Amino acid sequence: MTKIYIYCLFDRFDNFLGVYSSLKAVHRDAVSLCNKGNRGVDIVFENKRLPCNLITLRNLFKGQFNTEVTYTSDAAAVKVFKTKIKE
Repeated sequence: MTKIYIYCLFDRFDNFLGVYSSLKAVHRDAVSLCNKGNRGVDIVFENKRLPCNLITLRNLFKGQFNTEVTYTSDAAAVKVFKTKIKE
């Protein structure tokens, strides 16, 4: 049985923006959508602000599924949801 992980991208109003199979691609698009305003982008997970980089995102999602993280700045926010598909 093959496990395929997918990453869904949503805006702050839970509007669907896209689905990805690559963690790098979803991180790139989340940062570009959220990088507005004067403050930098942070990752929020379980009410903790973490640095916004690919390594942090990978470590948060490692071994997890059905997990959500939020990218925030002072003007925008997006959510990344990781889930899996079984074949």
